Amino acid sequence: MIEVKNVTKTYGKKNNAFVALDNVSFTIPDGASVAILGKSGSGKSTLMHAISGLDKPEKGEIIIDGKNILALNQKAIDKFRSRTISFIFQSFFVQANESCYDNVSLPLEISGTAVNRRKKRIEDALTAVELLDKKKSRARDLSGGQKQRLAVARAIVGNPRILFADEPTGNLDSATGQVVEDLLFGYNKDNDVTLIVVTHDPDLAKRCDIQIHIKDGKIESIEGNE
Repeated sequence: MIEVKNVTKTYGKKNNAFVALDNVSFTIPDGASVAILGKSGSGKSTLMHAISGLDKPEKGEIIIDGKNILALNQKAIDKFRSRTISFIFQSFFVQANESCYDNVSLPLEISGTAVNRRKKRIEDALTAVELLDKKKSRARDLSGGQKQRLAVARAIVGNPRILFADEPTGNLDSATGQVVEDLLFGYNKDNDVTLIVVTHDPDLAKRCDIQIHIKDGKIESIEGNE
C-alpha cells in the first residue's frame, strides 16, 4: 500500500511562493491502477514526483510498505527507487543511438543485476512489447509507437512493483496509444503491479480502478474503489 499523508510542496519563497501541493492525503492499494487527473499546473506531476521520491515535499509523509521514503537519505532513496519503481514518460527518453537491447539493459546495469542474469530478462521484456525482432535495431530507427513500447520494455525489465506513466500516450495516435495502454494495463493485472498514470485523457483515466482529481494543488475528488 502507498499512503500519502498531509503532503505539502511549495516552490519559491515569501512573495514568490507557489503552493504546488496543499496538504494532500490518500491511499493506493497494492496492485491498483490509478489515474491522477488535472489541468496543466494543477500539481499532478509534482504529486507523481513526490510519491516516487524524485522530489521532496517540505511537509508530509509518503509511506510505502510501512516506510516513510521521505525520511530516507539520498543514497537509500535512489536504491529503493531502482529496485521498486519504474517510469514511462510522454517523450519516450530512449537512447537514440543505442540498440533496443542496450536500452532495455540500462535499468539492470543501474541496479547492479549480474550480467549473466540480464539476457533472458531483456529478451522477455522485448517479447512482451513485441519488439524482440528489433533488439539489434537502433532506437532512432523506430516509429513513435515502437519507441514508446521500447520505453515500456525498459520500465518493466526490472520487475518493478510500482509503475509510473506520465502522459504515456500523449505523443501517439489513438490506435498506437491503445496498444500502449493495453500493454500497461495488462502488465498491471498480470503481475499485480501498482500502476499510477498522470493524464489529461478521461478515457484513459476511466480504465483505472481509481481516479484522483487534483486542482490547484488540492484533491478535488477521488472516484473508484479506493
